[in-house]
Amino acid sequence: MPENRAYVLFILVLVYTFNFIDRQIIGILAVPIKADLGLSDTQLGLMGGLAFALFYTGLGIPVAMLADRFSRTWIMTIALAIWSAMTAASGLATNFGQLFLARLGVGVGEAGGVAPAYSLISDYFPSAQRARALSIYSFGIPIGSAIGIVFGGIIASLISWRYAFFIVGLAGIILAPVFRLTIKEPVRGQFDRQNSNTKAPSLKVILTTLLNKPSFWLLSLGASFSSMMGYGVFFWLPSFFVRSYQLTLLNASLFYGAVLLIGGLAGIWAGGWLGDHFGHNQRSQYAKIPAIAFIAAVPFYILAILSPTLTVSFFVLLVPTALGLAWLGPVISAIQHLVPPNMRATASAIFLFINNLIGIGLGTFFIGMLSDTLQVRFGDESLRYSILAGTGFYIIAAALFFLAARYLVNDWED
Repeated sequence: MPENRAYVLFILVLVYTFNFIDRQIIGILAVPIKADLGLSDTQLGLMGGLAFALFYTGLGIPVAMLADRFSRTWIMTIALAIWSAMTAASGLATNFGQLFLARLGVGVGEAGGVAPAYSLISDYFPSAQRARALSIYSFGIPIGSAIGIVFGGIIASLISWRYAFFIVGLAGIILAPVFRLTIKEPVRGQFDRQNSNTKAPSLKVILTTLLNKPSFWLLSLGASFSSMMGYGVFFWLPSFFVRSYQLTLLNASLFYGAVLLIGGLAGIWAGGWLGDHFGHNQRSQYAKIPAIAFIAAVPFYILAILSPTLTVSFFVLLVPTALGLAWLGPVISAIQHLVPPNMRATASAIFLFINNLIGIGLGTFFIGMLSDTLQVRFGDESLRYSILAGTGFYIIAAALFFLAARYLVNDWED
């Protein structure tokens, strides 16, 4: 069983890596796409955020309800194939409308990629190991984002931004049957008191259950505000390095890819370890640890963005990148424990709906729109100040997580 769990987690991380390659590659490709298609920062923000978030969030809940009733592995296989095909289709776009629709399609596929995986991990790992297991799963975020940014920068520099979409899309299509043939559907709730013999309830019952859990809504909103900054920074920092530090597209991709990989992996693992270590006996720590991390991240982001030298910016950015991703393991683990096993995929999808509709849908757009607004005054430096404004979202997120900590003990499903 331990060996099997390790392989399952490896494959899930690999699929999640492709999830974020296809999701975040648009960040580095925004530079050549803007030049080729003549787009504004506002349009880029819509394409990178709202275009993806609309269907990703809207379809996530009904797909997760299917995952609570039927095979999660089949649902993830189909989802992987769809979002990979639509990523490849993005390379065929010749105007803003076509690219917007292709990114909508990526969102359609990825709607079935994450919530079922959370549920699978909860049935492969016992409660005391879940925060760490979910943290390892979340390694797909920095790994996928870094690969997407670096690979996209290399291919766009050497060949064309279109081929970057083609290659990563086709690779995901090849991975889909491998996932389906090697990952078995586990017994639902095998490490919990309530097991798979309990039929999955209706959406109304799940919503009623969650309405009595204030910590769920506070964690969801807190994660949303943190994601407005997180996804916004993921998307816009490569463009910021090109505009404010005059890096080439290739150097910007290598620079930020290294920041994401080193800082992201360290922060996610530390958050998961701290969550399991302190949260096992004091459940409020699942919310307090991320709240403290968000507050600590703000001054480091300010220092890094205002730094006059690229070297200082690199080393300082490692810290807030780590702190800004430390919430994933503790919070996602807490969400799994706020409902019985037969509700986990749907509860996770509702959490992701709130988090991503606000975080992805508004964060990237907000920073891009603010950059356009400030461009008259600051020129190419406008993106620097719009990113700085986004750090305020971390303060709001921290406040919501501190409030959630008050309710976690009572809301926890023992």
